[in-house]
Amino acid sequence: MRLSLQLNAQPKVPVAKLSVLRGRAKPRPDARAALKVREDGTFKIVQISDTHMVTGVGVCKDAINAYGNHLPESEADPLTVNFIGKILDVERPDLVILTGDQLHHNIPDSQSALFKVVAPIIERSIPFAAVFGNYDSEGIHALSRTAQMLILQNLPFSLCESGPEEIDGIGNFYLQVLAPAPSQLPLSTLYFLDSHGQIPSKIINPDYKPINQSQIDWFVNASQAERSARGKDNNDNRFYLSLAFLHIPLPEFGDRHLSIRNGHRREPTESPSFNSHFYDALAKGGISALSCGHDHVNDFCALLPHQTQQDGDKTPQPGPWLCYGGGSGFGGYCSYGKKRFHRRTRVWELDTSTGSLKTWMRVEYVMDRVDELVLVESGAVIDTLEKKMKADPV
Repeated sequence: MRLSLQLNAQPKVPVAKLSVLRGRAKPRPDARAALKVREDGTFKIVQISDTHMVTGVGVCKDAINAYGNHLPESEADPLTVNFIGKILDVERPDLVILTGDQLHHNIPDSQSALFKVVAPIIERSIPFAAVFGNYDSEGIHALSRTAQMLILQNLPFSLCESGPEEIDGIGNFYLQVLAPAPSQLPLSTLYFLDSHGQIPSKIINPDYKPINQSQIDWFVNASQAERSARGKDNNDNRFYLSLAFLHIPLPEFGDRHLSIRNGHRREPTESPSFNSHFYDALAKGGISALSCGHDHVNDFCALLPHQTQQDGDKTPQPGPWLCYGGGSGFGGYCSYGKKRFHRRTRVWELDTSTGSLKTWMRVEYVMDRVDELVLVESGAVIDTLEKKMKADPV
């Protein structure tokens, strides 16, 4: 049996490292005051989903080269770390959001795998936040969500929070993005929710626990309080953009009436069989876009056809946009059937001066932005295809 610390191993064997935490972590400054838009009013987010890190280096079984040719099996996690680093160097974001399945299921050393995920982010001094996926705490060897959140909270540049204890799940919280210093005026709110994990079911397999009513109530109360505060601060007339992030898609992602405006559905949506109608709360709460992970080879942004009247707004509005982040980890699958795909990440750019929101993908081997799309103009969700059809009638 090999020793866990292979001190006399050959050079090709990965070097073992031991991390020791002495005492308590130093108090961090208030995380909510850390996020500021740039002087030009923009704020950029890189969303990284489904890294599926393991203990050791892992195995990638479905990589392809720039021309789509199959590559042989290789070490997975070094490829993932390298891919993430390249994306961060190109985009230079103000925030990184990890949207679940940071870890593969049932790995014996969750701590080291977590450190690998965040290493390229911390090395570049970028703030980050995270939600959990179904795999993160799955299996008898995996650390619990509570234990993992304690680790994440004490890391440099972490804005992660465990959330209120009375709310179902770990990691239900929000962050506000403020105007440039010295102003403390909030210009955007980012909501994060725990989408739980797999449950036994006689309806579908796999099936997942839905967003709980306590989470919905928490979101409704938080979004209403935010709107009320904006009115008191005379900020109600300014553009305000709100987004939400979780791992497992809501049932609406699989709705047959969903209109995909860019990107692709390459596999069926895996979502809870029970619809707790969190989507309705997001729509009424003025969320511009909801983004998830989980289904690795889906990378679309889409709208449902019906419009919802937001709280305090007499005019029905479309939205929110429903977007996938795409799979970025080489240890997770990136194929469906016999077709393989490149790893990818989603980028979000808010412009608080014009009230616009746009998104695009960063894909392996591709130098340019992929599937760039404007989602919001002047603070309102827009359907670019419908707008174009009205402007250019047949």
